Amino acid sequence: MSRPDPKSALAELYDSAARQLHRYLARRVGTEVADDLVAETFLVLWQQRDSVEFGGDSARAWMYGIATNLVRRHARSEERRLRAWTRDGARREEVADVGDRAVDLVDAGAVSGHLAPMLAELPERDRDVLLMSAWTDLSPTEIAESLDMHPVTVRTCLHRVRGRLRKQLATRMDAKSLRHAVRVNQRERGNGHA
Repeated sequence: MSRPDPKSALAELYDSAARQLHRYLARRVGTEVADDLVAETFLVLWQQRDSVEFGGDSARAWMYGIATNLVRRHARSEERRLRAWTRDGARREEVADVGDRAVDLVDAGAVSGHLAPMLAELPERDRDVLLMSAWTDLSPTEIAESLDMHPVTVRTCLHRVRGRLRKQLATRMDAKSLRHAVRVNQRERGNGHA
């Protein structure tokens, strides 16, 4: 059985998956950087075409793995962007990348200001697993293949990280509600004594 032509197989992969890959990357690093990273991902795929079987889901998972590794090169920039977004209180209109995409996943009015710093604080591997799960249609098995992990490890990581984020979010929101109630109470006391 002969091996398919790598050029046509890569073209098919591009046609079927490049748009999804771009959406995933744009959520991670913004549209402009995503444009570059999609091109760079396919360049790496082309350079490594002799070591990849382009038929089936393994090539797609491998593509996401390469893209995620490229995103890691931008990790410091991503963390700085999340921290800046947090300092601005999620109010800046021009931030249309990680912060806005995280807000798409949850109720923006209630948690956006709290979620960004929590994402920034996650270990890189946990953040990659969580965001690949949330922003792609990859299964835990495909995410595991992309990140060179065991599928059970991915499922465990997702369960642990989601639980931790829910708990932290609940704690931070409760603390905010408490501070608000204290301020209201102090204002009412001040008005009562005047």
